[in-house]
Amino acid sequence: MNREALEEKVRSFPRAPGVYLMKDARGRVIYVGKAVSLRSRVGQYFQPSADLGPRKELLVAEVADVEFLPAESEVDALLQEARLIKDIHPKYNVRLTDDKTFPYLEITVREQFPGVYFTRTPAAKGTKLYGPFTSAAGLRTAIGELQKIFRFRTCRLDIREEDPNRRYYRPCILYAIHRCTAPCAGHIARPDYRKGIARLARFLEGSRAEVVRDLLREMKSLAKHLRFEEAAAVRDQWRAIEALSRRGRLSENLQPEVFAPTFDPLDGLKALAARLGSATPIRSIEGVDVANLGPREAVGALVTFLDGRPLRPGYRRFRIKTVAGPNDVAMIGEVVYRRFRRLTDELSVLPDLVLVDGGPGQLHAAAEAIRAAGAPMPHVVSLAKREEEVYVLGKAEREPLRLARTDPALKILQAVRDEVHRFAQHYHHLLRRKAVFGQEEARALAAEHKARRAARRKTREKPVGHPGPAEAGPPPQASGDSSGSGRPTT
Repeated sequence: MNREALEEKVRSFPRAPGVYLMKDARGRVIYVGKAVSLRSRVGQYFQPSADLGPRKELLVAEVADVEFLPAESEVDALLQEARLIKDIHPKYNVRLTDDKTFPYLEITVREQFPGVYFTRTPAAKGTKLYGPFTSAAGLRTAIGELQKIFRFRTCRLDIREEDPNRRYYRPCILYAIHRCTAPCAGHIARPDYRKGIARLARFLEGSRAEVVRDLLREMKSLAKHLRFEEAAAVRDQWRAIEALSRRGRLSENLQPEVFAPTFDPLDGLKALAARLGSATPIRSIEGVDVANLGPREAVGALVTFLDGRPLRPGYRRFRIKTVAGPNDVAMIGEVVYRRFRRLTDELSVLPDLVLVDGGPGQLHAAAEAIRAAGAPMPHVVSLAKREEEVYVLGKAEREPLRLARTDPALKILQAVRDEVHRFAQHYHHLLRRKAVFGQEEARALAAEHKARRAARRKTREKPVGHPGPAEAGPPPQASGDSSGSGRPTT
């Protein structure tokens, strides 16, 4: 696609939030970015007068096509962009390619006196999570402001109601400045403390519009009476409350990097080698899965685990090319064949074990594909979801191994299976979203987004500012793009 065709295509993009993907002549994604207005942001790349800098000039020269994925909001666009960059590793992206994740607000609800924490590594169970939040600084500030209202603890003390020594404990300074009710020193009963945590949870889960309107009204009144320092303090509270809305949905914006396994991966690999009777240690595992909802939307995915941990550069996506119709067994065969054919041609190191999602059919399809590719046969295992039955090539092909749910060998297989399933479904979701949201739907989404923004402006009272650093106005809008460079992918 030449420059004029690209400019014409970009003019059809909606003026709404979303993520854009730039591709080279081979169809590989080489850059992922986000935008508040897709048409305006992407169009800037192809303006003759644009001063992009040397690196982006190289990017634009390599772009052969550009596509977009609509988003519900700027926050959704940012989280989508981060997930795509971590999964794809585009050539020209450098931001968001590391292991740093978006933070969460965590409430340890199973403790007698729950704590409220900022965290990037939430516990596997026993907590209530909110997020992920797009601004770490905003979340920290919000927790501080909420603490003034709900007076919860942020310490990591193990506080128990039956501990008789609590009455001798001296509370920290947060109690003196009315930020905490000091359950550590027995200054509040357990039911009363938990009522406060319940009110905090309702506030986080409910609408905060009324609170925002009250704060803006108070800020306006203080500024009108020239009480600028107090107005600035109220402004900070308002900004903190607003920061709570800049978060994704826990179920949709999954960050698998933050949830550590509940077992030792090395123990899992050792147990797995023992269950399979392997004479050599198992270090590398490749998991394969497919996702389809019809012949036009079939995709395959492959993930690599090394020493029990995900190896991101080893992740691959596949558009199914040779299978017509929903045929998971044949699709598994195609993905495994293409993978091992390439590894063989490039004389690359082969995995110690291949895991496919499914039963005996998928197991034999993978084995036949490896033979057809002319590669040495590794351990080939399939894991059936319903009963977590393990089928092993040459050992348990018809009658599966039934491992205990607590067996480390089963846990490492489940970790690989769940990650490749997530990776495949994410890719499938993106393709479906692109197919479902045609141009008309994208324009409708843009109109809906514009209407929502207009409605929000009407419900808020415009704050009255004042000169100087204590200006009580709204914060500046965030930029709609990310840039940089990074590793190529295949």
